[in-house]
Amino acid sequence: MKERIIEWIKNYFEENGKGSNAVVGISGGKDSSVCAALLVEALGKDRVIGVLMPQGNQHDIDVSHALVEHLGIKHYVVNIGETYNQLVSAVTASGIKEEDTKSNSVFYSNTPARLRMTVLYGISALHNGRVVNTCNRSEDYVGYSTKFGDAAGDFSPLSDLLVKEVKALGYELGLPAKFIEKAPEDGLSGKTDEDNMGFTYAVLDRYIETGEIEDLAIKQKIDRLHKANLHKLLPMPKFTK
Repeated sequence: MKERIIEWIKNYFEENGKGSNAVVGISGGKDSSVCAALLVEALGKDRVIGVLMPQGNQHDIDVSHALVEHLGIKHYVVNIGETYNQLVSAVTASGIKEEDTKSNSVFYSNTPARLRMTVLYGISALHNGRVVNTCNRSEDYVGYSTKFGDAAGDFSPLSDLLVKEVKALGYELGLPAKFIEKAPEDGLSGKTDEDNMGFTYAVLDRYIETGEIEDLAIKQKIDRLHKANLHKLLPMPKFTK
C-alpha cells in the first residue's frame, strides 16, 4: 500500500503541476504526519512544506515541531489566534447576538479549520504548491471534518484508508509511535475525538469494514452521522438547464 500511494502521489504531481511543491498542515497527529512522510518519500523533502497553525497557545505544538524536524522539511508557523478572535468580534459586531454564537459550537469549531485552509492555500500560492487533504475514510464516514476546512485540498492520499490502516502505514514509513498513536483532539474542548464522538475508531473501523457492531445505540449514531454528513463527500448539487 505504501508503494502504491507513493507512486500515486508522483503521478499526481506529474500531471498536475510538474515541479510544484506539496503543502501540508501539520497538527502532530497521525494523519498529517503520515501524509507528510508519504510526500517526502514521493517528492523528496525539499519539495514538501509543512505549516504549523496553532490557535493562540497550543499545549502540544512541540509534537508538530518534532515531526517537521524528524522529516527535515521546510516549515512555517502561522498563529491564527488573533485572526480568529478578530473574525469572531467582527461577526458579533455585525448585529448577531454574542449569546447566539456562544450557543452554537459549530461556529467556533469550524471557523478555525477554515482559517487554517485559507493559510494553506495562501502559502501554496506563494510556493507554487498543491495542498494535501489529510482526512481518512473513518473520519469522513461520520463527517468528522469541516467542509471547506480540513476536508478541502487538491489531492487526498488517505481518504480511502481506515484509521487502523493509516496507523499501519505510519509504522511502515518508519515514523516514531508518538506521531502515530497521539490521541486526536479538537483543540477546543480538551476532549479527544473519540470522547466527542462517543465511540472509538476501532469500533467505527470494524463497522465500516464488516458491518459488525454489538452496541445498537452506537450503530444508530454512526448511521445517523453518516447520513447527515454525506453532503461533505458528494459533489455540490447544481442546477442543470
